[in-house]
Amino acid sequence: MQNAVVFWLRRNLFSSLAQTVLTLLLLTVMWLVASTLIRWGIIDAVGFHGTAEQCRAATGACWAVIGEKYRPILFGLYPYDEQWRAALAMLVWFVTVGLSLSPMCWHSRLLWPLWLVSIALMSVLMSGGIFGLKAVPSSDWGGLPLTLLLFSGTVIIGMPVSVILALGRRSPLPFLRGLSVIFIEGLRGVPLITILFVAVNVFPLFLPAGMEVNKLLRVIIGIALFFACYQAEVIRGGLQAVSRGQYEAAAVLNLGYWHTTTKIVLPQALRICLPAVTNHIIAAMKNSSFVIIIGLFDVLTATTAAMQDPQWRRYYIETYIFIGSLYLVFGFLLSRYAVWVEKRIDASRNPEGVS
Repeated sequence: MQNAVVFWLRRNLFSSLAQTVLTLLLLTVMWLVASTLIRWGIIDAVGFHGTAEQCRAATGACWAVIGEKYRPILFGLYPYDEQWRAALAMLVWFVTVGLSLSPMCWHSRLLWPLWLVSIALMSVLMSGGIFGLKAVPSSDWGGLPLTLLLFSGTVIIGMPVSVILALGRRSPLPFLRGLSVIFIEGLRGVPLITILFVAVNVFPLFLPAGMEVNKLLRVIIGIALFFACYQAEVIRGGLQAVSRGQYEAAAVLNLGYWHTTTKIVLPQALRICLPAVTNHIIAAMKNSSFVIIIGLFDVLTATTAAMQDPQWRRYYIETYIFIGSLYLVFGFLLSRYAVWVEKRIDASRNPEGVS
């Protein structure tokens, strides 16, 4: 083991004089940066239970701002006395996602009922108005629950739409193919902010008098369609990568279009484009911050609002590090899960490791 480590170091870090100098230089810079960050963020820092007076006297980070402002940061405008409901809704969301990512739930007979029950339960907790819960309008939702809701709605609605659009763009029917091209290129050609503006301010003008669609629902659908157009191009690339022999084999077996697509072609296409699909899903989570344009307080906007307190305003770096860490954790877990799924698929296709 020790010889293997020494061999790796010599081959990758100290193989020549120039590489040795560069390695030592980078290690020095990393040490200086790391020691400075450790001193600022840990040694000279004020902990989560500190006070504003201690922060002003300290030379390091002030993590007490997180302990003081975590509720408005995580829950935004949601009523203070009812925030336990938002926390419970997030717990339901995390449990549902955890079960959905488990192989034992990879079946439509389990997955769809699980999400339907979870969405109904989360809606009751967030909205209230029944079972003795105080009614909370969606305009008062905010923080991390709103971010998770926007992200979930975007993926749940956008993924099926993206598959339909990708199949439509490769359809042999000219009308269906042209309609898919117009829809995809039309929405990809405008910024997400424009789509949100249309969903919130323009779309209601086309509704009959007296009819109203929930603002949050319009926003989720708008983001989902924007996500679906980009995801459709990724899936179309995966469909094009499937060899022609797969279609010919299905034709020999006398399989129909939908059977061939759903059982043979589409699973292979999704496996091929899984890394790119994961990238767009992670981007969808970060795109939720655009809702500040139409007055919704996601976790990033709620953080900005919470930092308007003059007593804590100067410690904005610590709060944004905290929010950045949340995004980093979610994105990292999604990417590692995608890698695990790839390895699982490769192992099932090649159980004996034969290349």
